[in-house]
Amino acid sequence: MEFCPRCGSVLIEKRKNFGCAKCSYSAKGKVKIEASEKQGKKADIGVIKEKDTDVFPVVSTICPKCGNREAYFWSAQTRSADETETRFFRCTKCNHTWREYR
Repeated sequence: MEFCPRCGSVLIEKRKNFGCAKCSYSAKGKVKIEASEKQGKKADIGVIKEKDTDVFPVVSTICPKCGNREAYFWSAQTRSADETETRFFRCTKCNHTWREYR
């Protein structure tokens, strides 16, 4: 790829020769045009599994299935807006999930 010595623009092909698109410079003779591209290795995309994204607080409660005294806790609005939210628990030992309405 050649550049214009006057303004620095890339020389483009005109009728018989190469010239500058900005100024009136015209190259004498043949112009060698080469294009190359370097491609580096892209980094791998990490995959996050659903169980790795669970970050819930641990509360003291008794699991109805195994009797463990710790469970993960989260809440969600499962009914209409004027009623209280539903609290969900998941046992830290057996992964049993249950809910509690208030």
